[in-house]
Amino acid sequence: MLHDEDAEKGGIGRSLRDIILGGQDGLVNVLGLVLGVAAATAQLRIIMAAALAATFSESIAMGGVAYTSALADRDYYLAQLAKERREVEEVPDVETEEVREIFRDKGLHGELLERVVKEITSDKKVWVDVMMRDELHLAPVSSTGVVRRALVTGFSTLIGSLIPLIPFAFVPMFGLSVTAATIMALPLCAAVLFGVGAYKAVTLVGDWRISGLQMLLIGMVSAAAGYGIGRLLHVSGT
Repeated sequence: MLHDEDAEKGGIGRSLRDIILGGQDGLVNVLGLVLGVAAATAQLRIIMAAALAATFSESIAMGGVAYTSALADRDYYLAQLAKERREVEEVPDVETEEVREIFRDKGLHGELLERVVKEITSDKKVWVDVMMRDELHLAPVSSTGVVRRALVTGFSTLIGSLIPLIPFAFVPMFGLSVTAATIMALPLCAAVLFGVGAYKAVTLVGDWRISGLQMLLIGMVSAAAGYGIGRLLHVSGT
C-alpha cells in the first residue's frame, strides 16, 4: 500500500494537473476568441456575449470530459484488479515469479528476496496490491475522486476563461476603448500563462523558466490563430 504522504502527494499532483489543464484551456480558448471577435467588430456587447457563451460551454464541456476520463480510469483499474485477483487464484506460480522479478529488479537477491516473496504471497490482498502498484503501475480511483476531478477541472476552466475578460470590464467603467482592452488582455494572459507554467515546474518537476515559456508560447500561438481568423473575416468594426 502507498504511504499516506505518498498518496497525498499523488493527489496533489493530479489536482494540479487538472487545474492547469482546465485553466490553460479556458484562458487560451477565450483569449483567442476575444481577439478574433475584437478584430472583426468593436462592439463590446458582441465580444462579451461570444466570450461568455464560450466560457460557460467550455467549462461544462471540460468538466464532462474530466468526469468521463476519470470514470474510464476507474473502470480500467477495476478491470485490471479483477484480472490480477483471478490470476493469483488460477496461476499462483506465474504470479509468484512475477513478484520475484519485481523485487529482484529493486535489488533484492538470495534469501532476503525469497523471504520478501514469501511474505507478500502469504496475503492475497497484499499480493494483488503489489501487482497493481509495481507491475501495472496503477492507483485506485474512488467515486469521490471522479466527481472531484470533474469539479476541479470545470471550475478551473471557468476561472481561466474569465481572465481575458477582465480588461473588457473596464470599458464601461473607465471609458476604455475595445482596442485598449484587447491590448491589455495580451500581457495579462501572457503573465498568467508564464506564471502557471513556472509554478507547475516548481511544484512538480522541471525548469520553471522553460516550463513558463512553453506554456506562454502555446497560449500566444493559439491566441494569434484566433486573431488571424477574425482579421480574415474583414468585418467592419463599426
